[in-house]
This record gives sequence, structure tokens and C-alpha cells, in this order.
Amino acid sequence: MSVTRNRRQFTKEFKVRVIREVEAGKPLAQVARENEIHPNCIAKWRTQLSVYGAEAFQGNGNAYTHEAKVAELERIIGQYAAENTLLKRALKSLETDRLNALPPRGGAKGGSEKK
Repeated sequence: MSVTRNRRQFTKEFKVRVIREVEAGKPLAQVARENEIHPNCIAKWRTQLSVYGAEAFQGNGNAYTHEAKVAELERIIGQYAAENTLLKRALKSLETDRLNALPPRGGAKGGSEKK
């Protein structure tokens, strides 16, 4: 029988507090033991805080990254581009069908032809 553990989520304030303890000179291993966190996790948090500053750790304890936002926006732009292409093709097809359904122009319509 295996014991399942829920994944823990930490608040931004908690992560910053832990990082400040390490930056104040407390050994990383000691801070990790006291807070029951793996030292690599703290090191990752320190990197995220130094890279993203005040924008780090936004959301549900997850690190906010500009790369993720850019990727999401690029995905949306791609969807719009595909939609735009589809609509252009549909419009072109409708215009072609409409032109083919019209009677030909310039044909003889009565007795006013020149001979």
C-alpha cells in the first residue's frame, strides 16, 4: 500500500521569508530542515525571485513568467491567424459563386445592335 501526499503549495510571502532567511546568512540546509523543504526548492525560488523580482510567485504559489504569458498570447494569435485565413477563403469562395451565378454582361438585349 502506498501513501499519497498532496502537493504542497506555498504562498509568495512564505517563499520570500524563506529566501530572506538564507540571504541573512542562515545556512541553506538549516532553513530547508526547519521549513521541511528541499534545499533545491529554495534555490529555485531564489533564482525566480532574482529573475522576476516583484512579479515572481504570482498566482497559486506558482512562479509567474513572462515566457508563459508570451506563449499563451502567441497561441491566441495563431488561432486568430488560422481563423482569418479560413474566413478569407470562405469569402473568396462566396464571391466566386456569386459571380458565377450572375448573368453575363454586355450581351445583346434587343434590336439596338449595330450591323
